[in-house]
Amino acid sequence: MTATNEYPTKAYGATAPDSGVGPMDITRRGLREDDVLIEISHCGICHSDLHSARNDWGFTTYPIVPGHEIVGTVSAVGDDVTRHKVGDRVAIGCMVDSCLECAHCEEDLEQYCKQGMVGTYNGKDRRDGSTTFGGYSERIVCREEFVLKVPDTLPMAEAAPLLCAGITSYSPLRTWNVGPGSKVAVAGLGGLGHMGVKLAAAMGAEVTVLSRSESKREDAEMLGAHAFLNTTDKPAMKAKTGYFDMVLNTIPVRHDVTPYLNLLRIDGVQVLVGMIDMMPEMHSGVLLGRKVLTGSGIGGLAETQEMLDFCAENAIVPDIETIAMEDIQTAYDRMEASDIKYRFVIDMESLRSS
Repeated sequence: MTATNEYPTKAYGATAPDSGVGPMDITRRGLREDDVLIEISHCGICHSDLHSARNDWGFTTYPIVPGHEIVGTVSAVGDDVTRHKVGDRVAIGCMVDSCLECAHCEEDLEQYCKQGMVGTYNGKDRRDGSTTFGGYSERIVCREEFVLKVPDTLPMAEAAPLLCAGITSYSPLRTWNVGPGSKVAVAGLGGLGHMGVKLAAAMGAEVTVLSRSESKREDAEMLGAHAFLNTTDKPAMKAKTGYFDMVLNTIPVRHDVTPYLNLLRIDGVQVLVGMIDMMPEMHSGVLLGRKVLTGSGIGGLAETQEMLDFCAENAIVPDIETIAMEDIQTAYDRMEASDIKYRFVIDMESLRSS
């Protein structure tokens, strides 16, 4: 299989842990028979981008071009492509390939591919071994199966964060059958948490925001939560012992999960989607009440498309602030300071015109 007509591409990326993110030129591969070329219109900014650019997790390959919340328009397709055509509104999330043959892939769980899914950036291409570059760029080439359709009623800028923040919140809600009558608590009210509130409420659940910050109460109500529980209020926390079916834990920093387990009913579940770190020690006795503590990572291709369609049908979009590409470092600084409600999105036209 031969790749032809490579595409010189403007991008922003990092060359070392302390380099920051700045302009660079990359080359996108020519189209394989099953590839789609996408002109990127917007790309969301995720905390993972910041950590990867700085090598906080210790496995970054440089140079790196972050970005895995990508939306745009198809500008060319390979000879064998049947799923997409030029002009389609499309999206790419956190992965651009998997084996598509293992038991997990056959169950539409490509994110858990037994051979390892290929990340949209800092991954290794399954066919030629090259490093994948993400959405902080003018365009991207991707295998057609991993390109999703953006419904016409979803604005492109708002659709971008759905490819990570949206599906990361949606997948556990669907997996544990959240619906009318469910009692869901969302711990943390950031990029993931605000989507968890909107999605759970749209599914018919009774939604409570858990936060130690009283300043989040008004925002919780505006986002559609039915209640707010200040986690520093011990009597109020005790009053909700055994009350919730699910705690969707979106808190991104290391913390004690035990108080949230106490809020669960028998067979209730706390799903960790925010903390990628070692947990503080906890007493296992709290689990003897048949409480479930687990984690969840993004969603498969079919579920991600389902999420996009669900958001379109229910007019659910994230709260965003759109920025120019050259303002990425300021956005990173503000994101670290929690100075965003609730997701930054890059307008890629600013890169093309720079």
